[in-house]
Amino acid sequence: MKTRCGKTCMLTKIKFQSRLDKNLEDLFFPSLAAMSLQSSTPEALRVVNLLQERNLLPPTPIPAPMPCLPQDLQKVNCNPEVFRCTLTSIPQTQSLLNKAKMPLGLLLHPFKDLSQLPVVTSSTIVRCRSCRTYINPFVSFLDQRRWKCNLCYRVNDVPEEFMYNPVSRAYGEPHKRPEVQNATIEFIAPSEYMLRPPQPAVYLFVLDVSHNAVETGYLNVFCQSLLDNINALPGDSRTKVGFITFDSTIHFYNLQEGLSQPQMLIVSDIEGETCLIFLSISLVQDLLKNLPNLFQKTMETQSALGSALQAAFKLLSPTGGRMSVFQTQLPNLGVGALQSREDPNQRASAKDIQHLSPATDFYKKLALDCSGQQVAVDLFLLSAQYCDLASLGCISRYSAGSVYYYPSYHHQHNPAQVERFQKDLKRYLTRKIGFEAVMRIRCTKGLSIHTFHGNFFVRSTDLLSLPNVNPDAGFAVQMSIEENLDDMQVVSFQAALLYTSSKGERRIRVHTLCLPVVNSLSDIFAGADVQAITGLLACMAVDRSVTASLSDARDAMTNAAIDSLASYRQSVLTIQQPGLLAPACLRLFPLYILALLKQKAFRTGTSTRLDDRVFAMCQLKYQPLAYAMLMIHPALYRVDDLTDEGALNINERTIPQPRVLQLSVEKLNREGAFLMDTGMIMYLWVGRNCNPNFLTQVLGVPSYTYLLPDLDTAESQRTRAFIGWLRDQRPFSPTLHIIKDESQLKSSFMQNMIEDRTEAALSYYEFLLHLQQQISK
Repeated sequence: MKTRCGKTCMLTKIKFQSRLDKNLEDLFFPSLAAMSLQSSTPEALRVVNLLQERNLLPPTPIPAPMPCLPQDLQKVNCNPEVFRCTLTSIPQTQSLLNKAKMPLGLLLHPFKDLSQLPVVTSSTIVRCRSCRTYINPFVSFLDQRRWKCNLCYRVNDVPEEFMYNPVSRAYGEPHKRPEVQNATIEFIAPSEYMLRPPQPAVYLFVLDVSHNAVETGYLNVFCQSLLDNINALPGDSRTKVGFITFDSTIHFYNLQEGLSQPQMLIVSDIEGETCLIFLSISLVQDLLKNLPNLFQKTMETQSALGSALQAAFKLLSPTGGRMSVFQTQLPNLGVGALQSREDPNQRASAKDIQHLSPATDFYKKLALDCSGQQVAVDLFLLSAQYCDLASLGCISRYSAGSVYYYPSYHHQHNPAQVERFQKDLKRYLTRKIGFEAVMRIRCTKGLSIHTFHGNFFVRSTDLLSLPNVNPDAGFAVQMSIEENLDDMQVVSFQAALLYTSSKGERRIRVHTLCLPVVNSLSDIFAGADVQAITGLLACMAVDRSVTASLSDARDAMTNAAIDSLASYRQSVLTIQQPGLLAPACLRLFPLYILALLKQKAFRTGTSTRLDDRVFAMCQLKYQPLAYAMLMIHPALYRVDDLTDEGALNINERTIPQPRVLQLSVEKLNREGAFLMDTGMIMYLWVGRNCNPNFLTQVLGVPSYTYLLPDLDTAESQRTRAFIGWLRDQRPFSPTLHIIKDESQLKSSFMQNMIEDRTEAALSYYEFLLHLQQQISK
């Protein structure tokens, strides 16, 4: 029988039987786990000399490695976009893991928008009586009436209702039920999964209306965007919407039925005020039309953000809900007031960056209060000045909210940011949302979880409190092996997310991942997922930067590359040879580590605003892996010579597929046009001597504008189809900057040329030499 990883299991006398008839443990020939992958060296273990093989980037995006499982298990395994592990082959012991020198952890995107999601309505949700694991494709049926848990191995009875299969309408086939055929499934939960009646969808908008805020012009964009999307807010007949505005005072708005127009109530001391004030849609629309004009002439420069947040918390406490806060300056009045901690002269020179941790615990404490009342806080920061995101960001981090950051936002001077703000708002207002959620991650006996990454509050050792959950949030966890996994061929991980939908249904989304257990170092290396490892190391480095220092975090990342390649050389390679050697599956690891060292979050020697750095750290901890990888190692394409050769055809659109280029100036030339995708921003760099045909047929002019026009030419359609396809693969809207050779933005573009040397950082080749020197010490 062939498994997916290229080795053949010699099972001539043993036939895999259905999971109904056999235990999972018995399905495996006893020597399967012991068989080393090196019997026929798979591609993952091909030896690569990094100093000689320079063009290592594959021409197309890198897929997640496939775990080495029997095909009947692999075909029902969890989608790696939702759930993946840094090692797709789990070491049998902690000492073996320590020897491999690679981190063990999971990366999750649990509420991701899915095109297909099986939903089960049942009065009986089948779970293990001992560890409470949900029944899944990797349990084993001892017979029709008993199943064995794949996490704690307890034998459980199959309930009578589970004997009937609602899909096939057949009786007596529990192993064919959707719960046992799908690694991702959603249950509509019965009443015992509710502590209280499901809460309504409640949205409270908290808006900075100081002079600084009015100057940016954000209020007009916000009001228009909410007007356009008010009917698309997720919810039902119970949905409530409310508003607070603030400068040095707090302004409430009475939007109750029966009023002919919204009433504003101004409060300078919010103690004792708990009057709210939700919702008549017609009054909301009136308010949104008038709000920008109400404060047009204000000269109020102070910002009492802390008091506004406290007021908003009081209003939302009885129900829970979502608080959306829009802030344009450093809060400087009342509780939570902050002072500037940034010294612009230290931005480039300091080896260690100060003030990455909060200046006050006010925002964290308030976030924990919010979390306890099922309130999440999302922060939109639109500012040209330092705002102390390290302090303000705590309000979102610990309440399971998210942070949006628009540096130098201005309605006239920065149209690209305005466009991004509009598109982000549309997605934010209309995407699905889960309220009063909790997530628990369980794993097979012997494994344990010890650190979580993302935005949440850890309520107990393995329970994350998520007052809101959204489809764009990612999470990561670190794991260790507490007991040897000697007798196990496979282990499983299960993430269960319990939430209230915007329609008031209590639902449980369950993801289960199954991975093989191995007992040789070569098998561990062969199963390494280089992108997942990089994503987890980035999360760990953010924590290290805050708790220790930036230089500590940078050293730890470099050491991760040195240690894993040294372990590979010493313990896996059978024939020693000169050079810097890596298995093919880790050939990009040094490049990704160098990319992290040059990333805005961790770079030194380059002028980086403190808020920009802190926001990059927030993103690395919070974004799902696919988007984080674009931040870490952007994708570069040549686009002035796009053709239909090898193109994809999606919904009757032809999408060109140019190859991914190395991030080096060597790959640019002045006759071409190059697109760089950094996740949040795309740059279209047009060379000084660019083909005139591209200028006229794609840009529509002999010179450049920042917009990409919609021209009726084949070249224009190809370019826009490709950029549109890239944009469609993420939930947020990246800004597109078209830049010339002499453009101010050219330096931002060039800073992403990770393989090149800068004054402050090594080139890729120099970095490889440094690694080799450390390994051979």
